[in-house]
Amino acid sequence: MIRDRGYNAAVGAFHPEVVHFAIALLILGVACRALSLFGWPRFLSQFAATLLILGTLAAVAAVYTGDAAHGPIEQMPGLRPIVTEHEEWGERARNIFLVVALIELAALAFRRSSTVKYLLIASTVVGVVGLAVLYEAGEHGGEIVYAYAGGVGTRSGDPSDVSHLLLAGLYQQALADRKAGKPAEAATLVDLAARRFPDNVDVQLMHAESLLLDRKDPAGALAALRAIAPPAGNRPLRIRHGMLMADALEASGQHAEAISTLEQLVAAVPSPRVQQRLDALKGKGGKP
Repeated sequence: MIRDRGYNAAVGAFHPEVVHFAIALLILGVACRALSLFGWPRFLSQFAATLLILGTLAAVAAVYTGDAAHGPIEQMPGLRPIVTEHEEWGERARNIFLVVALIELAALAFRRSSTVKYLLIASTVVGVVGLAVLYEAGEHGGEIVYAYAGGVGTRSGDPSDVSHLLLAGLYQQALADRKAGKPAEAATLVDLAARRFPDNVDVQLMHAESLLLDRKDPAGALAALRAIAPPAGNRPLRIRHGMLMADALEASGQHAEAISTLEQLVAAVPSPRVQQRLDALKGKGGKP
């Protein structure tokens, strides 16, 4: 079970970095230790010992920083059991590699003894077991982050990061609803995003697109697009704005205006994609 050790944002924020150091050092360390059993090159044995000891220290730090970070994550609905499993697997991996480190230290102490080769074999075998446990810990950690957004937006303690998380969630769920044939639900989520982020040009363009696609409201989309002024130096936003404007004009029956919009756009911001759309419109209705 997870112990209540308290939440320390400053320490917990380092957990992802420390974990990746531990994983890299331990995988490389076990691999080098296994190769060193063949006796060549000679420096590889010392190199493996160094990697495994440093990796074990990183694993200890990873567990410590993970304990410090778990507070707000385990309070998210449905995450406590998964966080518990991740923490338990992480502690098992740390404990196994503590054994590996002790074996490595013993091998250094008895390096001139005939028993050293057995210690190095033991280190390799226990290390391989440790890597399997480390994989399980990493898999559970990945599930927390990528399947449940655990820690995403909350790790740094910066409120703006939570806003990023909210926007990402609204966007992804709106896409899922649209794909599932639920345009009204998608539009509701995009409307919420537009209200929460009124100064974000990307979000406002997404809202205009949703009015066109989800609500089938080209007049509303046109009104929204005319209220948006994409930055002059932002080529992708200018292209997206112009393309959406042309789509909304075409959907509202203003074919000539759609062509004129794209002609102005391709003159100001040359783009093969815009030219292709312009050619398609001209082929459909003829150039005015």
